[in-house]
Amino acid sequence: MSVGEGDKAPDFALPANGGRSVSLGAMKGKPFVLYFYPKANTAGCTREACAFEEALPALGKIGITVIGVSRDPMKPIEAFAKQHKLSFPLASDVEGKVSEAYGAWIEKSMYGRKYMGIERSTFLIDRDGRIARVWRKVKVDGHAAEVMAAAKGL
Repeated sequence: MSVGEGDKAPDFALPANGGRSVSLGAMKGKPFVLYFYPKANTAGCTREACAFEEALPALGKIGITVIGVSRDPMKPIEAFAKQHKLSFPLASDVEGKVSEAYGAWIEKSMYGRKYMGIERSTFLIDRDGRIARVWRKVKVDGHAAEVMAAAKGL
């Protein structure tokens, strides 16, 4: 299953670092960025998270918050957030239900071996809980700036 622009954002409720929890219901009336990343503390995921952290003040000025999601258990997520001083919530989708609902859990292939994994993807969700923009197969460099430019249009 895959969701696209204009679709109602699939519901979610997940635990997040720092004893927080995140849910679609809690974000009602507020636009936000929901991004899926493959694994905490890997090079690309670290660059992506740090870029979103740097963009937070500017995103905050236009009323946008950021939520990161991976299938990592909470312990590595907590360490990742602490090590890189990430202030936005990083949620743990260990069962993969949210990743699947957003179409971010896909078959990948490396060196001819097929396996399931998270496709780096980002969803800009408007204040009505609809998906305003979707980025799939995200390339990290310049992505946070691209998301911010789209968010300004909400």
